[in-house]
Amino acid sequence: MQWGSIAAIYFLFLVLSFFLVLPFGVRTSEEEGHEVQPGHADSAPHHFSFWRAGLRALILSAILFGLFYANYVYGWIGKDMFDTMAGRTP
Repeated sequence: MQWGSIAAIYFLFLVLSFFLVLPFGVRTSEEEGHEVQPGHADSAPHHFSFWRAGLRALILSAILFGLFYANYVYGWIGKDMFDTMAGRTP
């Protein structure tokens, strides 16, 4: 696999991971014991840390990409597996 492909696939995993970790650890103003400001949604986070979400996304994307790359190298799951599962022969 070429370096450009590795970087592009890792970036896709990073963006996906960022959106996956966004809702975790977020607390609303009501949960924090503060008053909800007028004009804000009740579900709006009281304090959002972009860097914390980014760090969580980096860790998750590294794990997911590691699994993807290991599958690429060792061939655990391939397209021929899906043909067999569907009842078709390769």
